[in-house]
Amino acid sequence: MRSAAAFTLVELLVVIAIIGTLVALLMPALGAVRTAALRTECQNNLRQIGIGLRNFESAIGHLPTGSDSKPFPGSPTTPYTFYRWSTLAHLTPYLEESSLHNLLNLTIPLYGSNLKVTPQNLTGVASVVPLFLCPADVGEPVATGFGPTNYVCCTGSGGGGGTPFSADGLFFINSAVRLSSVTDGTTKTIALSESTLGTGPENLGDPAAAATQTDYAFTFTVPLTDEACQAAGQYNVTNRRGFSWANGEYRCTLYNHYLPPNAPRMDCIASSNSGPLSVRFASYGWRAARSKHAGGVNVFYLGGATSFVTNEIDLAVWRGLATRDGGETVEPPP
Repeated sequence: MRSAAAFTLVELLVVIAIIGTLVALLMPALGAVRTAALRTECQNNLRQIGIGLRNFESAIGHLPTGSDSKPFPGSPTTPYTFYRWSTLAHLTPYLEESSLHNLLNLTIPLYGSNLKVTPQNLTGVASVVPLFLCPADVGEPVATGFGPTNYVCCTGSGGGGGTPFSADGLFFINSAVRLSSVTDGTTKTIALSESTLGTGPENLGDPAAAATQTDYAFTFTVPLTDEACQAAGQYNVTNRRGFSWANGEYRCTLYNHYLPPNAPRMDCIASSNSGPLSVRFASYGWRAARSKHAGGVNVFYLGGATSFVTNEIDLAVWRGLATRDGGETVEPPP
């Protein structure tokens, strides 16, 4: 009786080679599917935050502020900007995050006069919120005691040297923009986008070690100038970019369109550390929309649509889409 035929070594090698070829052919396709899925999930996060914006506006009568700034009766010498609660912090009850909202006391400053988070808010501020994180990025804290965020609110075109006061977009210090004042049209006005989390060392002084897409230059020149930003010799001062969803400043939850998406030029942040309490420690910035998605960034228009904007968008169009009442004749890219 003959035994069953067995594979020869040559046949086995041929089968292995065929399987290897098939895997090699499939890997790029699988990678493309995963990339598209991450981009879609990121857009869904933006859409959920955008729905929260609209619900807030319907309930309160205006959009939430970009950043709180006001005197604190409990400590008259505390700079007004230490309130600093962000749009995302104010949105928590409109994002099915009521338990998180209950951990926050928005009636007191985020930071005390000692530059530390107020004790009542330590637990809430440290919470990591999956909705605030793009799945294509690192997805974890970049500063001890703070929950990070990739999602940022648009202050406008970046005019006025990246001012956080009375900017031409939807969100800025003590903003309370009504939909009726968005005369450029809600479908032509970007409310939200994304920006990368910081990965480099804090308080970096070596420009050769700074990464354009994940670090930022720092200067004390306010308002910002191109010359001051180019001459900056400090990077990631105190904290990395995106370190706190609760903090309404340019390092965290604000950005503008002075630079194009994923700009080849590094972002620039400044702090006003003098002057009256009403402006002291205000953060100025030229912070770009940046992402881990190849070729562009996701955005949310105030009218409710999300889209993917490529890095090649015309800068004039990009800036026009950032203003609420600039009167520009621009159309959102398809």
